[in-house]
Amino acid sequence: MPENGRGSEAPERSQAPASFEAFAQASQRRLYRTAYLLCGDTDTARDLTQTTLAKMFQHWRRASAADHIEAYATTVLTRTYLAERRRRLRDLLAHRSSGPRPASDHADLRVTLLSALAGLPPRAQAMVVLRYWENQSVESVAELLKCSKSTVKSPCSRSLAKLRAQLGDAHIYTAGS
Repeated sequence: MPENGRGSEAPERSQAPASFEAFAQASQRRLYRTAYLLCGDTDTARDLTQTTLAKMFQHWRRASAADHIEAYATTVLTRTYLAERRRRLRDLLAHRSSGPRPASDHADLRVTLLSALAGLPPRAQAMVVLRYWENQSVESVAELLKCSKSTVKSPCSRSLAKLRAQLGDAHIYTAGS
């Protein structure tokens, strides 16, 4: 028995932070990218990524036991985003422009798409990003957001129709005409 009297617990505790650090370094960019797609703001995306990693560290023992730790982290990120969005809805609406967004033929497709995504409700925005950007199945998005498959399919369909109407099908598929 080691001098600290804890048996074999001491090596396990010393390995946990190191494995979290490795996970955080490996996942930080992917989490940031997803956070940016969800919120459309670099500072908020950084905060959301850091909050997600802090929550993962706080519950690292349970998180590291997950079969798919990347999916677990995406779930934490998405739920954190939705919870913060609900809490800050009043502030976001106060800073939001109420007029129509100007359409420019020379706008970068990414900026245009992010602007269009920002026009969707938070939950629908999360569903579209997870379903089509992160390429997750309807079942995994439903499980992630704790809802039924039909609750994912309907808002995704309506959101895509809204995005197509706002952006136009031809504009989405042309790279730089």
